[in-house]
Amino acid sequence: MSEIKVLVSTALKSTLDAVVPVFERSHAHSVSLNFAPSAQIAKKVAAGEPCDVVLVTGQQFDDLVGLGKVLKASRKDIASSIIGVAVRAGAAKLDISTADGFRRALLAAKSVAMSNPDGGGASGAHLAKVFETLGIAETMKSRLTYGPGGPNGLIGTFVQSGKVELGLQQIPELMAVDGIEVVGPLPKELQMETVFSIGLSSIAENPDAGSSLVTYLLSAQVAAVLKQKGMNLD
Repeated sequence: MSEIKVLVSTALKSTLDAVVPVFERSHAHSVSLNFAPSAQIAKKVAAGEPCDVVLVTGQQFDDLVGLGKVLKASRKDIASSIIGVAVRAGAAKLDISTADGFRRALLAAKSVAMSNPDGGGASGAHLAKVFETLGIAETMKSRLTYGPGGPNGLIGTFVQSGKVELGLQQIPELMAVDGIEVVGPLPKELQMETVFSIGLSSIAENPDAGSSLVTYLLSAQVAAVLKQKGMNLD
């Protein structure tokens, strides 16, 4: 049995945790999943960390193509996600349908958790810019808690435990935590959609096995799980 080593963005963790065991049962391969924020995954691949399959943002995949670290012809866009807002289950509903409403919700909250803008999380870097756009960057500094990144960095855990009032992160990552409610996505004018792309490493030890995994992850069976976990397929 050959092992397929996968370096993958944490945003896809809930989906891959659900579908990879099915693949392993039906193929003569085992799969090693290594999760981290997408920017950290891209840095690992750029530094030459051995792997067979890479799953990062589309832009990062293109950058890795330019470095010769992944195979351009192998790239497939698997899904996309957007940023959402979560509160503890049973908390008062918020109107975040407009930029003004989102701004008011942030200023009314005593505490907010999000991915660290400097830690490799795409949502954190984008939200830092949103705070600047809304003119509340300085005000937010004292209210923010940053997640540690990676599988242990799910912002919903801070909300569920009551440590913060609001959680901001990619919707699939928020949905991975029980005991919280996703209020909704950021308003369209403040939103960022992240496309995730999958493909083969240029130094893959098991390219054929890796290709079989990529094919499986692009199947209708997996697409249904991606949608269930909060990913967009359009």
